[in-house]
Amino acid sequence: MPFPATHPALARALDAHGYNEPTPVQAAVLEAPAGRDLLVSAQTGSGKTVAFGLGAADTLLGEADTFGRAEAPLALCIAPTRELAQQVARELTWLYADAQARIATCVGGMDPRAEQRALNAGAHIVVGTPGRLRDHLERGNLDLSALKVVVLDEADEMLDMGFREDLEAILDSSPAERRTFLFSATIAREIAALAKRYQRDAHRIDTLRRDEAHGDIAYRAVRIAPTEMETAIVNVLRYFESPGALIFCATRERVRHMHAALRERGFSVVQLSGELSQKERSDALQALRDGHARACIATDVAARGLDLPDLGLVIHADLPANTAGLLHRSGRTGRAGKKGVSVVMVPHSKRRIAERLLQVAGVDAEWSGPPLPEEIRAKDQVRMLEDPLLNEAPSPEDLELAQRLLADRSPEAVAAALVRLYRSRLPAPEEMLPDRGGEPRPLRPERQAQIESADGAWYRLPIGRSKNADPKWLVPLICRLGHVTKKEIGLIRIFDHETKFQISSEVEARFGEAIRAAADSGELRINPSAPPGPAGPRPSGPRPSGPRSDGPRHDGPRRGPPPGGDRRGPPKGRKPNQRRD
Repeated sequence: MPFPATHPALARALDAHGYNEPTPVQAAVLEAPAGRDLLVSAQTGSGKTVAFGLGAADTLLGEADTFGRAEAPLALCIAPTRELAQQVARELTWLYADAQARIATCVGGMDPRAEQRALNAGAHIVVGTPGRLRDHLERGNLDLSALKVVVLDEADEMLDMGFREDLEAILDSSPAERRTFLFSATIAREIAALAKRYQRDAHRIDTLRRDEAHGDIAYRAVRIAPTEMETAIVNVLRYFESPGALIFCATRERVRHMHAALRERGFSVVQLSGELSQKERSDALQALRDGHARACIATDVAARGLDLPDLGLVIHADLPANTAGLLHRSGRTGRAGKKGVSVVMVPHSKRRIAERLLQVAGVDAEWSGPPLPEEIRAKDQVRMLEDPLLNEAPSPEDLELAQRLLADRSPEAVAAALVRLYRSRLPAPEEMLPDRGGEPRPLRPERQAQIESADGAWYRLPIGRSKNADPKWLVPLICRLGHVTKKEIGLIRIFDHETKFQISSEVEARFGEAIRAAADSGELRINPSAPPGPAGPRPSGPRPSGPRSDGPRHDGPRRGPPPGGDRRGPPKGRKPNQRRD
């Protein structure tokens, strides 16, 4: 459908930017009763900024084609993060360009004196974060007496981040007759209470597509061993080769580590976290927008409200804390009608958590292992053959150079050089074990026969199926603790609460010394064990120091005295029945 009638200056801006038809939220705002407050719930990436810009135009401009002299602001837009506030300011700048609007931003991390000068010079629209806006308000730099419209963008995020007091101080200082637009992904109890207190007869708009909430996002759940996270992310990035990717980590330390690991492998990546300065954050985002970086590693807080062009891939390196986090992270892609992919990295030990998370979120994810190198190379071949460069008309200079190349070389040699050049610009995929659908990887028949006929010693680890034990990550663990190679590990038998494995007799003495040292340094304890199945003689060989772990284990406090009563008596220095605090 074409855009409903809107202000002529804004209509020209929409046409210049190729807006032929409104998104659902934009259409609903334009069709709302004139002059009413708005309470809007809409998906992230649904065009909310343009929507409230269009909705406020009649109130701000009236019949005038342009704004008059800039004095006290007429509109105030409040956003939860500096990145989102700056993004909103950019959108409103082009939307109100023909209306000659002056727009000022007030966000944390920027020079407050420069913001004060901009406010003193006059602005029609001010965009900022709650804390910085309140600071300017209390210092007398921000005059709200002429305010006609207040917009709270992503109000639920602002409340979650602890900005309630700042919001209330700003709203209490603004004129009572203003219009208030409240945009939120969900209308929870706190949002409803905020709307009831600060809005008058608000018109309710709900454009959430609950029956197809993830129609533009394809979800993938990738099973990995805990030690394979970095290599799996490398292969996911290479498999999808999105122009822009966002990788979510739980902590700043994880962001730094992942950033270094991917840069070392040849990826052009940037990082976003709360410890970075505003300039560093702005430079990182600009690198993504310009295409100089292909991926960004970020924490949840740093990535709130980001709207990045060509972001086709979101990777959850660490599982989100809840379904809201999953949907918010994933919502950075699949925006404004574009398709996107959200990949959840699932270590074997967290598979049940991930399954519950996806189920509660109503997400139907495709489960698989990480992409293998041969799958990535096959994708690379298809991408190369479909590269637009191969279909572009060559310039005379290009043709001349091509003829010189073909004069001394065969077409096959030139094509092979082109293939090598194409591959050299891509980070190499990582070698990984094939996915077995979450089941233990069986040994090859010849390898199993070789081990079964060998005279090896058996050992045990206190990890079993209850902790998602799998040879894919147990083998590297045994190799590291015991200073052995994969070839020197024999059969592996996984039980409910323990795993038994065989070590070649040739390295048994060295293995015993290594696991004793590892246990003494606080590492996971490995102990000698009887072979699985019928009871057999205990293996010979060195035994780690420390208490035995083959006997009964008592995890947690005893529920009563041992059989026959507690013969130990009360602890020294305390009378019987005396309570210990």
